[in-house]
Amino acid sequence: MMRLLTGTDNDNTDSFEFVPLSIDAFGSTVIVEGCDQDREISWIHAWTVNSYGIITQVREYFNTSLTVTRFGTTTTTNSSKSRSITSLHCPSLWESTLSNRVGKSVPGLVLAI
Repeated sequence: MMRLLTGTDNDNTDSFEFVPLSIDAFGSTVIVEGCDQDREISWIHAWTVNSYGIITQVREYFNTSLTVTRFGTTTTTNSSKSRSITSLHCPSLWESTLSNRVGKSVPGLVLAI
């Protein structure tokens, strides 16, 4: 797959086209998802974009289920004891759906932003 994606594969009949089926943005992170059902390949790109719109980081996942979550803290105060409890809250912002379309079980990852 690496030779195909980098263009070092000499067999020109085997090309891979990235056709996005969904694009979602969460702050500076952009998630793009697509699949090639003929080859049974699903893919997800996670781009980090700076304030000028320039992509500064790319994460690429093939045949992987991805869940995007955001780390945050919430503080609650117990009025009877006057102390604060801080807990980690990680809401799910996005989940991939195309890995099911290619008809096979795939590993799952969590991307925390």
